[in-house]
Amino acid sequence: MAVKLRLKRLGKKKQPVYRVVAAESKNPRDGRTLETLGVYNPLKDPVEISIKKERVTYWLSVGAQPTETLERLLSQEGLLPEKKRHSSNQKISKKDRKEKES
Repeated sequence: MAVKLRLKRLGKKKQPVYRVVAAESKNPRDGRTLETLGVYNPLKDPVEISIKKERVTYWLSVGAQPTETLERLLSQEGLLPEKKRHSSNQKISKKDRKEKES
């Protein structure tokens, strides 16, 4: 059983609210979950994130994999180390991008 930590969408049309959940990777996005770990509301100012930190660390310790979006949110909360993000700048050729990185 592969467990993923991901966001489950709730709320009305054009007003999303997400639950942070632990779910089997084969289940659909809004399908059955193993445990609810928190809430993420991107529309509030400032963005509202409430997460049960001890439960998230438990799921990470037993091998659950967070999605990219949730990984970014968890790193903002201090639960995961920050990852260097690469943006794809399509207006610059690959050769010029390599020169800029050096």
